[in-house]
This record gives sequence, C-alpha cells and structure tokens, in this order.
Amino acid sequence: MAAFLADVTVVVHFASLLYIGLGGFLAWWWPKSIFVHVFFAAWGVAVNVIPGLPCPLTALEDYFRHQQGLGSLPGGFNEYYIYDDLIPRNLLPVVAVLAVVVLVISYVGAYVRWRHSRTRVAA
Repeated sequence: MAAFLADVTVVVHFASLLYIGLGGFLAWWWPKSIFVHVFFAAWGVAVNVIPGLPCPLTALEDYFRHQQGLGSLPGGFNEYYIYDDLIPRNLLPVVAVLAVVVLVISYVGAYVRWRHSRTRVAA
C-alpha cells in the first residue's frame, strides 16, 4: 500500500507543479481561483528559494518511501524526477525565466478578463 501511496503522491506532485505553472490561466474562467493559485505559486517559489523549507509533498513521498524500507528522495522531488530527465540542467535558467513570463501573462490575462467582466456588468 505504501508503494501505491508514494506513486499517488508523485502524480499529485506533478499535478501541483502543472497548476503552479499554468493555474493562472484557470483564473481567466474562474477569477476567484486566483487566490488559491497565488498561494501555490508563492509556496512553490519559497520551497525552491528558501534553503531548508520542506515541500510537504516531498516529505509525504519520503514517508511512504521509508514505509517501504527505501531512503528519502536524493536531492528532493525536482532533483530526482525533473532535472536532467525532463529538463537539462543547462536549460534551467531559461525554463525559470519562461515560467515567470507564463505566470505574468496568465495573471495579466486574468486581470484583463476580470476588469472586462466588471465593466460589462456595470454597463
């Protein structure tokens, strides 16, 4: 059961990363979801910028790995699953810049759509 729960945690972790990256676009259709997204985005940035701040999903996966007699993820989730396998390390700065650009575009778009809907309601 621990192996299954560890696998589910990995899937949830990847889904969370997708939401952090693209969740601002969800706010184009559901404006109130921006508040949840801001929390996720801030947490994602904090976990990657503040040394020693643990990611709860990584800690949960490590717990399930320990239940199986395995060690913790070497280097954490990103290090283990993403760096070098999905994103070459030499492209990490480019990916970081693109992620910020996507985030800004999604937030600007959400704001424009929100303003447009408020203007339409007022008229």
